[in-house]
Amino acid sequence: MEGRCYTNNMKKLDINETIQWLGTAFILAMYVISNFFPGWDNLRNSVALVGALCFFAWSYRVANKQQMIINGVAIVLCLVGLFKALA
Repeated sequence: MEGRCYTNNMKKLDINETIQWLGTAFILAMYVISNFFPGWDNLRNSVALVGALCFFAWSYRVANKQQMIINGVAIVLCLVGLFKALA
């Protein structure tokens, strides 16, 4: 079989790379929302939260403690912003 086969047998590196690219897409979407739709704070925080969760999952999988701390703080800040806006 030619090419990659994305099944349950995905290599660990492929999964890590996929998680990173998903996180990157969500963080870039957050920047687009921030710059072109400044009034959409809840959506921006939600998208940033998903991006931070992706990067936290990746940093946990590769045991990068510094990134886990940064993304853990980002997750908390996003959650606080969402709860504050929705309360």
